[in-house]
Amino acid sequence: MPTAFTHGLVGGALAQAAPVGVPRWKLVLMLMIVAILPDADVIAFSLDIPYSRPLGHRGFSHSLLFALIVSLLVGLAVFRRPARFTRPWWALVALTFLAGASHGLLDAATDAGLGIGFFIPFSEARIFYELRPIRTATVDPIAFFQRRSLGVLWSEVLWVWLPLLAVSAVYHLGRLLFRFTRKRRPVRGKLAP
Repeated sequence: MPTAFTHGLVGGALAQAAPVGVPRWKLVLMLMIVAILPDADVIAFSLDIPYSRPLGHRGFSHSLLFALIVSLLVGLAVFRRPARFTRPWWALVALTFLAGASHGLLDAATDAGLGIGFFIPFSEARIFYELRPIRTATVDPIAFFQRRSLGVLWSEVLWVWLPLLAVSAVYHLGRLLFRFTRKRRPVRGKLAP
């Protein structure tokens, strides 16, 4: 699994696409939490639930159904503005779903484990990508800071952080160009000031 830093970064970055008028810091924090949340399933180890079981690590909590349930619950419990069930509200729910789903999508690119249960409870199949360049971080935070953490972080910077930065830059450049060209459109035969 990638580190919580990377999962949180990806979740928080999704806030850039939020509708206008949504408090950004609250949304960034919420999306970061939702993106990290699936790893709460590490409690399964202490409950003697086998890794390979649907409720084991990288099982149901990493599924798309779990991401959908969490996004709807967050939408109902947290997002009071914009008004519920409006287009902007659904956009926030969709961003929350993407934040939750991003966790499993990133984990499927790691180099260890049994795969991700994307479709649990409909299928217990565990899935990995063919290309798995991200080094797997240990579940134990103390052990993470004692060994091989720099290699893990470097693989995340290379395969997640830098591409995310590039996509973010292109997104913001596109928004600037859109605003600029919109202001330059003719208005009743004249250029807008």
